[in-house]
Amino acid sequence: MVHDVIVVGAGFAGLSAALVLRDGGLDVRVLEARDRVGGRVEAQTDALGERYDSGGQFLCEDMPEVMALAKRHARTLVRTPVDGTFTLQPEMSEEDGQALWDANVAIRDRMNAIDPADPAVRDLSVWDWLQRQPDDVHAKSAFRSTVEGLWCQPIDAIPVWYLIDNDRRITNEVSELQYFLGETMHALAEDLAAALGDRIRLSTAVRQVRHGGNGVTVVTAEGSFQARHLIIAVPPVMADRIVFSPPLPATLARALGAWRSGTVIKMRIRYAHAFWRDRGRNGMVLWRDIHGLFVCDTSRDDAHPTLVVFAGGPLALRFRAMGDASLRAEVLDRLAAALGPQILEPLDFVMRDWTDDPWSGGGYSDIVADLSAYDAETVLRAGAPPIHFACSELSPSFPGYVEGAIISGRVIAETVRKMFDQPVGPGSRV
Repeated sequence: MVHDVIVVGAGFAGLSAALVLRDGGLDVRVLEARDRVGGRVEAQTDALGERYDSGGQFLCEDMPEVMALAKRHARTLVRTPVDGTFTLQPEMSEEDGQALWDANVAIRDRMNAIDPADPAVRDLSVWDWLQRQPDDVHAKSAFRSTVEGLWCQPIDAIPVWYLIDNDRRITNEVSELQYFLGETMHALAEDLAAALGDRIRLSTAVRQVRHGGNGVTVVTAEGSFQARHLIIAVPPVMADRIVFSPPLPATLARALGAWRSGTVIKMRIRYAHAFWRDRGRNGMVLWRDIHGLFVCDTSRDDAHPTLVVFAGGPLALRFRAMGDASLRAEVLDRLAAALGPQILEPLDFVMRDWTDDPWSGGGYSDIVADLSAYDAETVLRAGAPPIHFACSELSPSFPGYVEGAIISGRVIAETVRKMFDQPVGPGSRV
């Protein structure tokens, strides 16, 4: 059987692309390596029997596509608790803390005012650029922590032109942590998958793609599938692991090879009582003496007090080398110093290490790690028909977020759908 389109990957990009193609009347098949849908959005069940997001989780009102999907599928928006003061470690006065935050924001604004095509920054990493700035060591340290926590990479591995371009596309004016879904973000992925039914085939990892003028043959351990067009809706690092026969054009192969997966560990800690609120704290903790560590309150209601801890970038690599028991002890000790000794008595403590994940490469997203790969995103967006690429990293808006994945999937699917409207001969379709 020859399908109109095969989509590789059942994350939000792949699911969104498949739905557009289905709605356009095309025969679409989705192949997913995991035994579930969702990609880097994932849910697990803790020792208390509670389902929680162990992967992508947050959304905000400035992300219209994912907000619309949540409302359409009657999912519950839970506002992230923010009442109270956030905690800086080591401690400092509220006035000094605000000044430090303002200095961090000023560095980021100064960076984003640069044209990413400016030759003066073309050969600089974020670290190189930061060393040339006049700010004091504390402001630079706060900026570094922000970058490594969000992009999950050491700042000397990130081209400054890439970070500028990427950051400019993240346009929310309210916090991206504004909401999460009471039923989990993964439940929303399952909603999209339900609409596709048996068009999705799980546990079907793609190993090879043979392509030519008549379309593609996708080779898996479970058999081969044929289609006129192929959308590869997985992160660039994972797409680069697929064997293409014949090899992709050199420019496209170089673009695929320019990316590096992020390193991040997400931890979820449940308590019997939100004791940090008794001290007027909102559960948000930022560290000045360790880069890439962040904590926030994700209690869905007063009966489920929960803190989520993120360790990103080089810190995640250091933490994972410690082993689970030592990692847990260090995190709890640091939290106890910030929020009180009751931290040491959780009801449940779970962690999800996304570093080197076999089917995503890492998290939260991939970045371009080659200083000279200025056109990597542009080349991948163009693809090499009948082979096309979609993923959150390539989105024109909100790269690295669920919102970006939805947009990227829909954009490339609409491009492919239009190709079927273009006759190439009597009675034929592309």
